[in-house]
Amino acid sequence: MPLPVAAQAEGGAGDSVVYVVSPASRLEVKTGKAGLFGFLGHDHVIRARASSGRAVYYPGTPAASHVEITVPAESLEVLTPPDTEEIRKVTAAMRTEVLQVDRFPEMTFVSRSLVASDSGFRIDLEVTMHGAARTVPVDVKVEMGGDTVRATGGFSVKHSDFGMRRFRGGPGGSVKVADRLTFDFEAVAVRAP
Repeated sequence: MPLPVAAQAEGGAGDSVVYVVSPASRLEVKTGKAGLFGFLGHDHVIRARASSGRAVYYPGTPAASHVEITVPAESLEVLTPPDTEEIRKVTAAMRTEVLQVDRFPEMTFVSRSLVASDSGFRIDLEVTMHGAARTVPVDVKVEMGGDTVRATGGFSVKHSDFGMRRFRGGPGGSVKVADRLTFDFEAVAVRAP
């Protein structure tokens, strides 16, 4: 969400521009399948229905800029497969058994460092889920238009990195979600007044 070097506004090193994350933002998580009968299972697409946060950009010192986004774990909803009963079942299991939203109600994404690139930034992003934090490198493409900033990118983590139990289904739990989770995001932020 910070602005690329080419889009720097006028101002000294101490000036900052604050952007607030818009509801138009999108966060999707994709899972694969594993296990003895994994071929019988489904890949899942999960979407966050809510998020909040802000980006603070320092035009004079872009490396001092930072971003923080919070996603309520309860807002995550399974979109696939097309069977609505299966979607409800998998969404409920994800919230209670995997994410344990009663104990860990939020997921957070906080930049720990960033370096400007031609199209945006390389960010060391601290991802906190299920009470555990891990830092992952993320290449973020940034576009600016007027008072709006659009940042897109993606990264992968593992269930096991966060101590999360993987969802199991099928006969005797023989189909389970793969360990790797792939996040894809398009963050839209609007300049704060």
